[in-house]
Amino acid sequence: MPADRTPTSGHALGIDFGTSHTVAFVRWPDGRGRPLLVDGSPLLPSAVYAEPGGGLIVGRDAVHSARLDPARFEPNPKRRIDDGTLLLGDREVPVGELVRAVLARVAEEWDRTVGRARPEITLTCPAMWGATRRRLLAGAAAAAGFEGVRLVAEPVAAATYFAKVLGRDVPIGSVVVVHDFGAGTFDASVVARKATGFEVLAVDGRDDIGGLDVDAAIISHLEKTYADRDRAAWARLENPSTAEERRAKRQLWDDVRVAKERLSRSPSADLMLPLLDLDVHLTRVELEQLATPILEQTVRVTQGVMRWAKLPEGQVAGVFLVGGSSRMPLMATLLHRALGEAPAVIEQPELVVAEGSILAGEALLASAPPAPGPATSMMRPVSPAGPPPQPVVSAPPAGGSLAPGSTRVLPPEEIPSAGVTAPAAASAPTAGAPRTASPSGGAAPPAPSPISGGAPPASPPRTVGRVIVPGAQPPSGRPRAQVPPPAATKPLPRYEEPTAPPTSPAYPPAGGYAPASQPYSPPAAPQPRYTPPAQPRYTPPRVPRAPLAAPRSPQPVVRQAAVRRRPGFIVRAIRALVITTLLIVVPIGAGIFAYAAARNQAPSDVLQNLVDWIQGFAGLE
Repeated sequence: MPADRTPTSGHALGIDFGTSHTVAFVRWPDGRGRPLLVDGSPLLPSAVYAEPGGGLIVGRDAVHSARLDPARFEPNPKRRIDDGTLLLGDREVPVGELVRAVLARVAEEWDRTVGRARPEITLTCPAMWGATRRRLLAGAAAAAGFEGVRLVAEPVAAATYFAKVLGRDVPIGSVVVVHDFGAGTFDASVVARKATGFEVLAVDGRDDIGGLDVDAAIISHLEKTYADRDRAAWARLENPSTAEERRAKRQLWDDVRVAKERLSRSPSADLMLPLLDLDVHLTRVELEQLATPILEQTVRVTQGVMRWAKLPEGQVAGVFLVGGSSRMPLMATLLHRALGEAPAVIEQPELVVAEGSILAGEALLASAPPAPGPATSMMRPVSPAGPPPQPVVSAPPAGGSLAPGSTRVLPPEEIPSAGVTAPAAASAPTAGAPRTASPSGGAAPPAPSPISGGAPPASPPRTVGRVIVPGAQPPSGRPRAQVPPPAATKPLPRYEEPTAPPTSPAYPPAGGYAPASQPYSPPAAPQPRYTPPAQPRYTPPRVPRAPLAAPRSPQPVVRQAAVRRRPGFIVRAIRALVITTLLIVVPIGAGIFAYAAARNQAPSDVLQNLVDWIQGFAGLE
């Protein structure tokens, strides 16, 4: 997107960079909005193909070019966000360059569809992403030509869509449970509704669970069923060594994904196994049997997030399914059984986050005063419940301020050096400005809201999974009185003289009571000034020092050998049992926790899998 655009107020562009597809939503100044079509479809494949000449091809062109040389093709750059660089063909390409190429394709389509108007751009990212991933995404957007990008958490965008587009009733103090099941990642979030917008109260998820894992389960099922018919052909299909075999493998994965999507709408689907020349018939029952273990993990994560949030009965306004993989009917069925709440799902769940990101910013500007965004590209909740985890530098964009919960990417020349903070504000808080500047240059904590229950802003951050939610508190279930925000400085305590309680006369004064227009005021009683009595000074008595005694000659000390009694049988048995338990349980527990940390799983899930394996090995099932 060229930098010489003419700023046009009212144009907005929301981008959802997904694992499998990238979606962009456009809003015009008159309020019209529709998805940005790329090659005639609202879903732009996030795939990238590295040409031999050095260029990068994005989208469906990359998918078609992958048949020529699959070694130069990367179908899911978002899933490789932590790899740094990728080997595509004979050269290494940074992951940020792949993300930039995808966003540049969106910018090109914006120029072709809308023109040279510069929009307000919102870019979504998972709420669990840390500062490093967000910084890479924001840097790729800036390199693609998107200026002034604001980062919005995907659960916040989804909850805003749930309330504003679907028209669901989400009262202040209630929450929306967002179940985001995409192609490569899964996130479960509890998003609270406050007077100033939405806030991510709790979030957890898995980076290794998505629709691609369901595709892998289907391929594993095909291998167990049909690989014995031609073991050599299946080995070449599983580990290709030539361009033809790599094209066959790419075709197999594409056909499996299409069959999975078709089984979400019809009870059966057919596909062909390349290199084996076999026609395969799949049914929805088979798909559900293969996908149930994966979907049940997402349900358990969602239940854990809701338990951590300690939601009282009737606090959940709805459960919202987001992400293309949530289109499977089994996903809604499992959630309904586990949560007792029928989830809401739309026909195209891939479009929810992109459109909701625009509406989230619009709702904030209409209900909350503007606040500067951080210059460190750090994403904050839409309605902050506490101070940010680190000092930031206020950097409002030219011509306006950013909404809370968003981030603006500064040009390199505007990024301050380390250790520089914004000057302290000299104004005191007022009734119309709940956020005030603090002496450290950051933003003072806002006034407590019903969802946080009036908790002090200095509370330590709570953690869920791999995300820190600064100052978040579980909702109390009932609104509480608003408390005015604290002042920037707190006066020192001083001594207050006691005052006598007001007294009222037992009889009316002479001449009767005063008329109603002149209310009677009793005369002020003289207040005696309190003088504390003088305290006598304490002087400790002098104690005469005893004369030093002559040293005594050392006397031999006769020590008698202590007779040790041998503990009884019960004591020795208990001691041996405790020692044996420590020697066995501690290593096993440490191994379970280490295995769970390495596999990014919950220790309870690993322990349950171990118990199931022992029962199956012993034949107890």
